[in-house]
Order: sequence, then C-alpha cells, then structure tokens
Amino acid sequence: MSNVTLITGCNVIDGSGSAPFAADVLIEGSRIKAVGVSAATRAATLQDVRRLAAPGMTLMPGLIDAHCHVTFDAPISNDELFFHRRHGLSAIIAAVDVRRLLYAGVTGFFDADSIFEIGVDLRDAIETGVIEGPRMATGGYALMTSVGGTAGRLIPDEGVRGYAVITRTRDEIVSEVRRQIKHGVDWIKVHVTGLVPRQRARGELTVWTYDELRAVCDTAHALGIPVVGHCRNASSARDAARAGFDMILHGTYMDEEAIEAVCERKVPVVPTFTFQANLADFGSAVGADPALQEMFRREIADSAATLQRLHAAGVPILCGTEGGFSLTPLGDWNYRELEVFVRDLGFTALQAIRAATFDAARALKLEGKVGLIAPDQLADVIIVDGDPSKDVTILGDRARLKHVIADGRFIDLQRPIPPRQLISGWRTSNYSKAILTRELAMRSRNSN
Repeated sequence: MSNVTLITGCNVIDGSGSAPFAADVLIEGSRIKAVGVSAATRAATLQDVRRLAAPGMTLMPGLIDAHCHVTFDAPISNDELFFHRRHGLSAIIAAVDVRRLLYAGVTGFFDADSIFEIGVDLRDAIETGVIEGPRMATGGYALMTSVGGTAGRLIPDEGVRGYAVITRTRDEIVSEVRRQIKHGVDWIKVHVTGLVPRQRARGELTVWTYDELRAVCDTAHALGIPVVGHCRNASSARDAARAGFDMILHGTYMDEEAIEAVCERKVPVVPTFTFQANLADFGSAVGADPALQEMFRREIADSAATLQRLHAAGVPILCGTEGGFSLTPLGDWNYRELEVFVRDLGFTALQAIRAATFDAARALKLEGKVGLIAPDQLADVIIVDGDPSKDVTILGDRARLKHVIADGRFIDLQRPIPPRQLISGWRTSNYSKAILTRELAMRSRNSN
C-alpha cells in the first residue's frame, strides 16, 4: 500500500483550540506533509497516492491519554493488583491490551508507573514494531516512602511491591532514580501523597518532605529526565511545584499557596477524573459503596473552580483517564475525560480536545511534534463521523471512529482482539460482599 495518502472533503479540528475548518490533508510516510490547498497541489506531483474521501467527517489528532496504567489488567482491588499478578503474563496481556487503545482512537499514552517495571520493555516493543500499539512514554516503579501510597498497609516498609518501590533515605532516593534512568524510563514518578488509618486530613496525606522531593528532581533533572507526582492535597501540590516537578497528577484539594506555586511555574496538571466520574455515575452497576461514590463526586465538584483558575492562568490542563482499572478498562473510557472537562470543569469542546491532543503531547515529551494537524507534525490522526467540536462524546462511539492512523499507518480496526477465558488465580475470589450473619440470612429468607 502507498505510504502517501490524500484525505479530502473533511473538516479539520487541528488540536490547537481553533475552530474547525474544511481542508484536505496530505500524509507522507510518518508525517503530515500539507494541509489545505497545498495538499492537493503537492499530491498531483506524486506517484501512487492513496486517496481517501471523507465528506461530512472530522479529521483531528489522535487522542493522547496522559495518565494510563496499561500493565494492571483492570484489577478490582489493590490486593488483586499486588498479590494476583505474575511478571511474564502481565507483559503478555499488556502487549495485547495496548491495541484496545488504538481501536479507541488513542494514538499516544503515558504509563505513569508499571507493575513489575515492564513499561520500558513494552514501550520498546511498540517502538520497534514487535507489537502494535500507540506511542508510549513510561515511568518505572513509583517512588514511595514507607508511609505508602493509596494502598495503605499493603505497601511494605522497604523493597518492592507491584508498581511501587520504597525509598527510606536520601541515598536510596538518589540511587533508585539513577537506577530507573539507567534502565530507560521516560519519567520518574513519585507518590507524594498517601492514605493512612484514621486519617483526618482532607484528601490524602503528604508523605514526603520538601527536601526529599528536591532530591528526586535534582537527581532526575541532572540526567535529563522529568518528574511527575501523584498529589491529592494542598501541601503536596505546593511542594511538588516548588521542588521542580514537571507534571502533577490529580492536583485536587489545592489551597491558595498551592495554586500560586503551580501557576508561578506553569506546572501541567492531569486531573484524572474519569475514575471518579465512572464510580460516581455508574458505581451502582458494579456494587460500589454509595459513600465512596459521593466522596468521589464531591472531589470533582470541589476541584472544578480551582482547575478553572489554573486553566485561565495559563497552566496546561491535560486529559488522563487512569485507564487500566476495573472502573476504567482500556479502550472503553478514553474519551470520558473530555466529557468530564466539558460537563464539570466548564471547558468548551475545543478546549477539551486540545487538552487531549496538543497539550497532552507534553506527557509523551513530544511537544511541538504530535497532537496538532499541521505540516511536519507526526501523523497520528483519527477520522470520525460527526463533529466532536459540538459533542465530545462522539469520540466514545466506536461506530463513528472510521479511521485511525498511527505514525502514518492505517490501523486495521476490523481485526478482532481474541476473547479471553478466565486465568486461574489472576482475579481475587471473594466468598461474599458482606458477612453472612444469621440475622441477614433470616431476613433474606423472609423476603423471598
């Protein structure tokens, strides 16, 4: 098949936030070569041009998910993630699952941390054509202190568990950052906040000192690698911004000091509300705790005004979904963050699309190279039936996704992903969702 394609008759959303416009687009090899009148003019001088008419359709950059976990395989609990996974099988399943992202129009993603640190190998397999998948940037193990992250007491006091490595001293911090960079990570991730029993603080608890955060940044930056932080309270976002973090995940519960620090340094924020929104809106379908649903609904509502202020101040706000958990299975919800941005954060549809394309390229470390429909940009493109500038949920309708072009290659959207059978020991097996007291049994018997 020709490696030159002229796409005609489409409306273009270029990813910059500008209004859609009618134009032809010429792709040569892995790059967009021309947009507009010059596309047809140049195509007329070339041999063996593939021509694709797309009347009434929208051509736009492929989505970039700035916060994924493609190696987790949709766990329903931290217990399952940490104690029911195996190294080799996790890698094999992830190699299949990244295709689900492509089939959803995702042509790039950031895997913030990976179980067993297999993200580096997965990225290299994609880049070299061993497996088919979107562009990928990856972290290694998430750095934690012995206080832990969001898994509480499941995190050990030292060593490695699942996607986490525990660092206890400044020397261990420096050594671990250097080790990860030696092995090829694109980012260093730090769980700046965590959860502890009987916690009374709003959001999570900051579990790193400022000096420790500076040690991470100084070590990583000296070797040319950026740092990203999981921050779900005010002091964590403030300290991460002041310490030199290059991106903040979540960024909820900020106070004035945190807002000022993030705005001063224009640190990109990835709110990652898809997980919370799915639990709040659809949690009853999977037996979620109503109190947890309300807590996550409130987290979005309480953070909306802050994120609007950051956006107005020029802080890049990126779309990321936390894809890879039971509430955010890969390929099903990668459009959802755009919907939340419009519905809850007051973004226009075009602003949300920019957050998921042009701005999200920062998470891939490819700013100015991808996420924009313009000459010399990398050809990561999707063509959809309809106008996402009027309704971003169109991007979640698989029937409307007509073409996905990744690095200039058309992805075969008709090639099925084989169905999987249950893997022995891979999922947690609970006896029940509640304790079967005699009183409960009698009440159940009487109601039947």
